[in-house]
Amino acid sequence: MSGVKVLTVAADEGESRLDRWLKKRFPQVTQGAVEKMCRTGQIRVDGGRVKASTRVAPGMQVRVPPLPEAGPARARDEITVPESDAQMIQSAVLWKDEHIIALNKPPGLPSQGGSGQGNRHVDGLTEALKFGYKDRPKLVHRLDKDTSGVLLLARTDRIARALSEAFRHRTTRKIYWAAVAGVPTPRMGTIRFGLVKAPGRGGGGEGEKMLCVPPSKIDATEGAKRATTDYAVIDALGTRAAWVALVPVTGRTHQLRAHMAEIGHPIVGDGKYGGSGQENLGDGWGAQLGGEISRKLHLHARSIAFDHPITGKRITLTAPLPPHMAKTWATVGWREGDAPADPFEEEE
Repeated sequence: MSGVKVLTVAADEGESRLDRWLKKRFPQVTQGAVEKMCRTGQIRVDGGRVKASTRVAPGMQVRVPPLPEAGPARARDEITVPESDAQMIQSAVLWKDEHIIALNKPPGLPSQGGSGQGNRHVDGLTEALKFGYKDRPKLVHRLDKDTSGVLLLARTDRIARALSEAFRHRTTRKIYWAAVAGVPTPRMGTIRFGLVKAPGRGGGGEGEKMLCVPPSKIDATEGAKRATTDYAVIDALGTRAAWVALVPVTGRTHQLRAHMAEIGHPIVGDGKYGGSGQENLGDGWGAQLGGEISRKLHLHARSIAFDHPITGKRITLTAPLPPHMAKTWATVGWREGDAPADPFEEEE
């Protein structure tokens, strides 16, 4: 075991999440251990308590408690991915070059590990995505477990830092597709409710739930953060359901799901925010459509546009719908090809 250390984030390390920064320096430390040490106050940044997701930047000082010594080989390098999982994650590759890999993440697969997940999450399967490189690619953003669609991974630390900066400065553009209960009015608009974590929930992520806060009360609500979502109706099934495009201007936890439920149009299949037992009978509420429609969450990261960190070229990637959403679209008569690439640009 090493003793307590106070380490300074170096200038060439850039900004990153605390857990990623720690695991880069101490690869033998597990994600669960990092979260526990944060929770118990053993890890501190500039003297203050932090979460594993806290961002650190050059010049900040990180207090690190005694850690187990690294073995002769890095534990993460010894991860063996089952052949079936390797084939699954490789088949999800949407696009790649020597710098970036884009996945069409399947619904039900977490982006990162949590309690009880083992290594069956995108981050734990990256050994199968090396494609001849020495190091595994790195996640630069996340999607909820039940949300499918475009997910970017960086193949080098340099590209990871560049893409993380792009997300932070909002030069990337993400468009999600969802099926929602009822038809939002007006058919295009912006939702500006703040979000705060509901009390009494665990910190593991899956049990977490966000509450909406009216814009006028955000500053007076402890822990609330501003959140903005643009939406546009692409097509509708009478008054019962709508196909909407969603752009998260900010990137808060469960933002799209909480925002759509708050305006009375929860995403189909969203038991957490739309009522697991409620069927939408045409009154614009209830997260189930019944009949042949899947009860799975109908939220998909349809496309992402970003400036390539090396070439500077604007890259736009589009992910086909997952099977359960494709079946719903076919059932109600919606066709993927009928939607504009960016419905918000069309109206401008």
